[in-house]
Amino acid sequence: MSEIILNLVTTIIPVYNRPKMIYKAVESVLEQTYRPIEIILVNDGSTDDTPQVLDQMASKLPDIVRVIHKKNEGPGLAREAARLLARGEFIQYLDSDDWLLPNKFEDQVRALREHPECGIAYGVSMYVDDEGNVLNPVSRWTGRKFDYLFPALLVRRWWHTHTPLFRRNVSDAAGAIHERQPEDWDLEARMGALNIRLVHCESTVSCQREHASGDRVSEVILEDYLPDEAWFLPRLYHCALKAGVKHDTHEMKHFSRWAFMRARDLGAMGDVDTAWELLKLAEKSSLNVDLSMKFVSLSAKSIGWPLTGKLCKLRDRLNFIKKSRRCIITT
Repeated sequence: MSEIILNLVTTIIPVYNRPKMIYKAVESVLEQTYRPIEIILVNDGSTDDTPQVLDQMASKLPDIVRVIHKKNEGPGLAREAARLLARGEFIQYLDSDDWLLPNKFEDQVRALREHPECGIAYGVSMYVDDEGNVLNPVSRWTGRKFDYLFPALLVRRWWHTHTPLFRRNVSDAAGAIHERQPEDWDLEARMGALNIRLVHCESTVSCQREHASGDRVSEVILEDYLPDEAWFLPRLYHCALKAGVKHDTHEMKHFSRWAFMRARDLGAMGDVDTAWELLKLAEKSSLNVDLSMKFVSLSAKSIGWPLTGKLCKLRDRLNFIKKSRRCIITT
């Protein structure tokens, strides 16, 4: 770990084959009204001219920009490599296809200075298109004021990677960033388990760009992402318990249903062992095991998971058709 420089904000940006988009991301950091700053760019094994672009940026601004070149291992390990070299008192994560607004660091550092009991500051993130046109002025739940990451983190990752600004000691306490997705949600769950207090700076601070990209988690085919999600769900649950979330909350009930649905999905895919693990997790996280969970458990034992999962999906489709017909009739 590098020695910490007080007041410094370190921005960490992993990059893979995005030589054009990276300019906007870096520019948004350089345009911050706050100083001092440093930027660590991580070339995650790019196969185009991204490495040369990053090196040119560093050569023009050697006092601010540093570059790490490494083999392609995904954004998690790319961020972790930079985290170990970061010198800032504050840590900012940013994806190469999104950007920050000029006031972000100034507003969020001020919020943390005014609230020393808080370890994470966040603000509103907008949803924009490639040209910067606003599609939604408040993306996800970034307009809401939460004191802690949990229990809302059981329902969804309610902000974006670029939304929060972390104190360095919070980042260090949470530990290393994992290579598996969703590595950012997993990191924040571990922060949530520490009951780190949040402060909302009450301003719009960053932009989430909408564009066609196969490497966003939201664009990945479900079947490809399910094994990672199955790895993540037990970790999220245990972090929630450490944070003190009770089983009778609606967030925990939502989580139980989520784990149950993923058990069905994996069962249909033939991943029997993981399906059983997630079904047990769904039952453990629920105060009352409902009839659908009992039915699936009995069915999986009698006719096997693959057929059970497919029958459940067929039933879902039939129920959807029935509901659709009712809506047509009533309207």
